[in-house]
Amino acid sequence: MSAPPISLLEDRPRRRFLNGWALAVLICFSLLNFLGFAATFSALGVTLPSMVGDQGWSWTQAGLGFTLLGVASASSSFLPALLIRKFGIRTPLILGAFVLAGGLLALSLVTSVELFLIGTILCGVGFQLIAMIPGTHVLSAMFKRRSLVFGLYMTSGSLGGVAGPWIVISVMGSFDQNWRMVWIVLALAVFITGLICAAIVGRGNDTHNRNIAADPSPIDEWGFDVRSALRKPQFWVICTAYLSQLLVLSCVASMSVAHLTETGTVAAVAAGMLSLEAAVQVVARLFGGAIGELVNRKLLLMIGLGSMTVGLWTLSTAESTTELLLYALMTGTGIGLTALSSTLLLLEWFGKKHNLELFSIMCTLVAISAVNALIGGAIRDATGSFTLAYQLFGSFPALVLIATLLTRRPRRPEENQ
Repeated sequence: MSAPPISLLEDRPRRRFLNGWALAVLICFSLLNFLGFAATFSALGVTLPSMVGDQGWSWTQAGLGFTLLGVASASSSFLPALLIRKFGIRTPLILGAFVLAGGLLALSLVTSVELFLIGTILCGVGFQLIAMIPGTHVLSAMFKRRSLVFGLYMTSGSLGGVAGPWIVISVMGSFDQNWRMVWIVLALAVFITGLICAAIVGRGNDTHNRNIAADPSPIDEWGFDVRSALRKPQFWVICTAYLSQLLVLSCVASMSVAHLTETGTVAAVAAGMLSLEAAVQVVARLFGGAIGELVNRKLLLMIGLGSMTVGLWTLSTAESTTELLLYALMTGTGIGLTALSSTLLLLEWFGKKHNLELFSIMCTLVAISAVNALIGGAIRDATGSFTLAYQLFGSFPALVLIATLLTRRPRRPEENQ
């Protein structure tokens, strides 16, 4: 019996080496996603009451900062794609570490509303530079089983949302309720972690690219060009699905506790339901990632959209324990599955070749979700209740669900020739 070819024997440790780099890259991006969410959207929501009380701001001024954080993040979605195409993956991660840490330090030095707003804008831009767009681009290239990898990666962001309040409480408890120390600690964590992760991700990505270049087998990397994709209604259906989960996420986070306490629910229970909803998001993303290679992703998306609809409509009139649990379970499941499946469906239907640009365009639309708090507040002021607001917001994923049901996968560019 002849010995196996030497090339095969040599290739085994090489593959283990490459798999080790891929795992290191996944861990780094997950850590950046965790810190990004924890240090921005999650931490600001908990720290803001102390900042408002200390600085004597109105809640309109405070709310403007939160809105600018979201708008800055969404409107800078083009920047990571541009930097990656021109300079490689290290550049947006290093720049993002500097910008996000700078924004957090600006928040720690706040003595005026103007500096507060500048800080939130910097945080929004910095978050976008280190978060979803670079992560999905590199991970989709390095892994073939993308559902599980994306599930793990997106779960890290949800965990950051859960951990953010506890980080704030722990730091303030250790520094005599000094909210400025929260931003200093988070700035140091983001800066050091960002630079370390940029080095590891850059090395891992270079190693992967060299391996691809040395592999004589052809690479099946197809994809719609950006202009053709923008002309497809399927692209906009996926975009609105991704937007819907952000609308639901932000309106639940910003208004659900106030709404439930106004309808007779104890504040601690209302906050507990919000925490339960965030925990269910984590489970839904993990579960969706685990079964994403086996189950039709369009079906997963439809389940997510339907769950969000039921969850918000239940929340609009929820009073009993059963209704509160149903709202938390359905909303958390819907947000988790919709975020994951819409990202995967974009890759599946439109290909990897120009996914970086297409996903950046999709993320830019997130800016629209920043207006829902203003709409919800206006409805509350006009009607005396958030009920109509939640019924209105719950109708949006319902409409997207109908559109998704009627949408078929677009034909590949070569199939049209």
